[in-house]
Amino acid sequence: MIISAARRHRVVRQAASWCLGYPDEPLLDRLPLIADALAEQGSGAPTVALQTFVDHATTTPLPAQQRHYVDVFDNNRRRSLYLSYWTDGDTRRRGETLTEFKQHYRASGQLVDLHGELPDYLPLVLEYAARVDPDDGEQLLRQYRPALEVLRLALADFGTPYEHVLTAVCVTLPGDSPKDLAEAKRLAASGPPTESVGLEPYDPRLLPLQPVIHAPTHAVGRPG
Repeated sequence: MIISAARRHRVVRQAASWCLGYPDEPLLDRLPLIADALAEQGSGAPTVALQTFVDHATTTPLPAQQRHYVDVFDNNRRRSLYLSYWTDGDTRRRGETLTEFKQHYRASGQLVDLHGELPDYLPLVLEYAARVDPDDGEQLLRQYRPALEVLRLALADFGTPYEHVLTAVCVTLPGDSPKDLAEAKRLAASGPPTESVGLEPYDPRLLPLQPVIHAPTHAVGRPG
């Protein structure tokens, strides 16, 4: 069976969304499902990168993963998972940006459970791109490509397996990733790519992973 790039990208983004969340027992339960889903997508660069992280998570005791996650993401703002932090910092403009994220979710016709997180939280944005509105989600990821790349480079500098998750996400976007921070800043100045990648109409049957963002008739979370 020929698997389209659009389908592979959605699977990678859903898997990355789960892998970037705080490690817990539900994540451990999902790891075999994630591994199976990645295997179905072939041996492309994003799936290989994600499988590297899955292998790490499968063989590392949960308490060690949890301590490492806190060290990586909670104890250093230079590795923030909140996309608008990279563009707006803690300025007044950031509030406007967060509102724009919520508007994207509302326009999709979905109720998005934020789980107490801000709407620019990367795992949430990835799941939106994977399961809710792949076209609009793709544009959001392109818009914040510089933030993703700077985070990827920061994780690589720290020496964490989470680098592989960000690598997988960045590889799903058009164009080459910058090799260093200076190149990432030039990417930010040039703006997001505009070429089309031929996204297919969204069909949830294409994804082997189970959703945690629901349509309004099944929503269990609050509106964003």
